[in-house]
This record gives sequence, C-alpha cells and structure tokens, in this order.
Amino acid sequence: MNADLDAARAELRVRQGAGARYDAAAAPARDLDRARRGAAYLARIIGNLSDLELDGPSAWDGNTRRRLIAFAGYQARLLAEAIADARGASGASGGRARRSLRIDPELIDFGATLPPQALRHLVRHAAVHLDVEWRDATDADWTAAIVAADGSRIELSQTPRQRAATVWRIAIDLDAGGRIADAPPDLRRLLDDADRRLFGWPEWPLAR
Repeated sequence: MNADLDAARAELRVRQGAGARYDAAAAPARDLDRARRGAAYLARIIGNLSDLELDGPSAWDGNTRRRLIAFAGYQARLLAEAIADARGASGASGGRARRSLRIDPELIDFGATLPPQALRHLVRHAAVHLDVEWRDATDADWTAAIVAADGSRIELSQTPRQRAATVWRIAIDLDAGGRIADAPPDLRRLLDDADRRLFGWPEWPLAR
C-alpha cells in the first residue's frame, strides 16, 4: 500500500513538473490521501443533491443533511486556522493557544440556514484552505502540536486521520448514495461505529 502510494506521488511530481507544491517528506502521506479522497467523495455526494434535497433528513437521527454539511465545512476551517497557528509558532512553544478547538453548535445551526450555493461554497472553500495548510507544512511543522486555550492538545500529524474519518462518515450519513464499502478498508470499522465517536477531537457537536 505504502509503496503504491509512494509510486503514485512520484509519478504525479513528474507530470506536474517544476514549481508545483507538494507535501513535506515527513507528512503522513497515507492519512492525507484518505482525507483528500474522502473530501472529494463527499463533494460528489453533495454535488449530486438538488437544492431541495439538501433540506432532507440525514441518516443521523436529529440532524438534517444541512447540519452535517455545515459541520464538514466548519471543521475544515477550524483545522486550517489551528494548523496555521501551530505552524506560525516557534518549535519550542509547541503551538499557540489562539482559539477553542471545539466547534460551537450554534455555528452549525447558523451554517445549516445558509442558501444552498453558499453552503456548498463553505464546504468547498474550507476544504481547499485546509489542504493548502497541509501542503505548506514543513517537516518540522508535522512534529508540532496544536494547543487550545483550555490546554488540550492534538498533534498536527493526527489531523488528516481525523479529517478523513469525518468526511467519510458524513458522506455516508447524508443518506444520498454514500457507502461504507467505498471507504478505505482500514477506516470501515470506525465508520461502522454506531455512536459516531470520531476520535473525540474536535468535540463532535452533533451527538444527541
């Protein structure tokens, strides 16, 4: 698996040529691949929903499709901003306490009321922002920790795995054609977990 991924990355660099931006050598390539594939999969699921279908219920009791989509967007934005803080801090500080690492449920409520096109833009643009932060992370950055105001910490290297679990879970729970069978094999057991506990960070605000 890793050899295949390394070969695919090398081939991509040849095709893109000089001047293209790549992940650092120390980046968790496998988890980044799963997160990016999951984001693309989720984008396809959302893209296939009509404006009216966006208003429908999800497979997650008590949450509309809009709430799940809003969470996907705001989680990407939070991660991107937190990673930028950690990257900007000195190595000795291990990350700066700049913001809460918890997504406010009221923000999810607000995002769920956005017009259809604005909701789609939120998810797409936030995902691009997060990917830029990952690609800009240096080898040293990938060893840094993100530190919240309350003292909670997460290693920057853990963020792709957590993001991957989120986007694949939401793509399935939108109940719009997403299938666990389409997810990477080593994520399927987690995605089949009925309580939807995704690593415990950032705090999941959709549980009832």
